[in-house]
Amino acid sequence: MSEIIVSTPVTEDIAVLFDKHGLARKTVVLFDENTRKLIGNQILDSLDRQGFIWKELVIPARETSKSFRTAMKLYTEMIEAHVDRGWNLLAVGGGVVGDLGGFVAASFYRGIPVIQLPTTLLAMTDSAIGGKVAINHPLGKNLIGFFHMPQLVLIDPAWLNTLPEREIYAGMAEVVKYGFIADRQFLSYLDEHFDEIVAVKDPYVTYAIRTSAMIKADVVEKDFKEESGLRATLNFGHTFGHGLEKLADYRHIRHGEAVALGMVCALILSEMLGTITEEELQQGLNVLSRFKFRKGLVEKHFKVHPAQKILESMHSDKKKVDSALRFVLLDGLGKAFLHRETLDDELITGAIEKAKTFC
Repeated sequence: MSEIIVSTPVTEDIAVLFDKHGLARKTVVLFDENTRKLIGNQILDSLDRQGFIWKELVIPARETSKSFRTAMKLYTEMIEAHVDRGWNLLAVGGGVVGDLGGFVAASFYRGIPVIQLPTTLLAMTDSAIGGKVAINHPLGKNLIGFFHMPQLVLIDPAWLNTLPEREIYAGMAEVVKYGFIADRQFLSYLDEHFDEIVAVKDPYVTYAIRTSAMIKADVVEKDFKEESGLRATLNFGHTFGHGLEKLADYRHIRHGEAVALGMVCALILSEMLGTITEEELQQGLNVLSRFKFRKGLVEKHFKVHPAQKILESMHSDKKKVDSALRFVLLDGLGKAFLHRETLDDELITGAIEKAKTFC
């Protein structure tokens, strides 16, 4: 498994960490435009002080950057800079940079090491951990990719102070997810300290990040390539969420926002199937009610769509098998399972309609 470091400042001894893991001090540093502006000089100055040779690459800060077109542009810049298999790639940013950077690293020269340096709460607790890297296709998100484990994951909670509130709440969706699927006590902790965490206050935010990262790392280690069904439980709320993202052209709703809405649907579906009690449903919905959404977002990108249309969009999700949707549901709060049987469309659309009345 990757070594996960959570500290501030996390880049202070990055050369020592690279040496420990047998990584060359020759690295491609990938930013998006926002991250480059906010912390780029700090990162590159630190690399200079510690004797690195680096090549800087910058991509637009949007989901559409996860494309073959952008990847090809990065390959060209790397080849022209004489980057070879002796280099590695440091992905500095949120989920888009981490996914695209990992995809490029996995495919360049048939694979060079990648180091993830996430700067958003969502990336720190989810997308930077576990080695699933991908780009999007017009017919679906994350359909083309690799399993390419990072050599290191370097997390600095202090960087969250540079994020707008909307990004913090989007990241909290993944944090809360871990409580639902693996740790009921952690879910209670999040409910109790939700306000402190979204305000980026310590020790609450660091504890939430570290706990989330360790839960994901443990699941990934036990089921790296999603063969037993355990790793699939990390997708709680995601089948519904990816359907909403596709309807919004992957632009108008954040991944975490879609997952938060998807978890409402999945909780309700779990209760409809009798795998959680009505009391547990209310406890879960109480936690999810703490989320703040941009004005009009729920109406424009969830409630406006007929449940059948959302279901049709969900069918493009990569988590279906033999054209059947797979749902991660709860067997009580703190324990998730992959529901392998095909569910009736009426049951799924019914859960969506009930979720609309809550949101």
